[in-house]
Amino acid sequence: MLPRKHLSSLRRTPRRRHLSTSNQSASSADAVRRDLRALLRDTAQPVAVVTSLMPAASSSVPKATSSPHSRFHGATLSSFTSIALDPHPLVAFSLRIPSRMATSLSSAHTSPPSPNSHPTPTPATSAAPAHASPHLPAQLVINILSAAQPAVAARFARPDLHADPFAHTPYALSTEGLPVLAGALGALSCRLVAASWPLHDLESLQGRESGARAWEGDGVASELFIAQVTRVEEVPRLGQEREAEDAAPLLYYRRAYATTRPLRDEPYHEKKP
Repeated sequence: MLPRKHLSSLRRTPRRRHLSTSNQSASSADAVRRDLRALLRDTAQPVAVVTSLMPAASSSVPKATSSPHSRFHGATLSSFTSIALDPHPLVAFSLRIPSRMATSLSSAHTSPPSPNSHPTPTPATSAAPAHASPHLPAQLVINILSAAQPAVAARFARPDLHADPFAHTPYALSTEGLPVLAGALGALSCRLVAASWPLHDLESLQGRESGARAWEGDGVASELFIAQVTRVEEVPRLGQEREAEDAAPLLYYRRAYATTRPLRDEPYHEKKP
């Protein structure tokens, strides 16, 4: 039996899920979504923030009033996972549409590099190395957050409340000039391997149509991004007093942030017969 982790918030008795047994085909899709949502709330998901550069043409902030961080963009991911190590290290994540981050990554993947897109370091950040290259299309950093960073997750999840999250979040710059958030559990420099997949258009995904249809429904739609990991970054630390929290992951569980702790009085290995 593999080692198990226990969430600190798992002190109450798990609630029972009532799965749908309805045979009505008209409501079967809604029942599947409801039951899946209930199941996923009972599973812990890692929390990550993706950072990138906003396309220069999309910036609507006047230069006279823009902050030193206005060229950066970040978003808390609702879905992130590693999907392969060999022969290529690949990760996948989804973003809701429409969103500035989805537009930013899609634009970067289809646009040529801009010679003026490399950001200027500020005193609050670590300067990029002297050999840093100009911004390349489809480059991004996935920051896997630690247990000390629930405030960071909330900050990047609500652009309506936090218009300039980088102004209040310590970070350094990667070789490509992208933010690596200080105190994260880890950070992955990545590049997209292809254009995003529209998860609302199954016919396009199955190759039945050329080109995805725009989302016009009432619910939430998402796009799937697959990226190749090019480097595991060295993450800046926030201080020795936070090392314990930095070493534990931040998880999202039952609509709240949580973390892990070892199970007590439980054998980690199966007993030999």
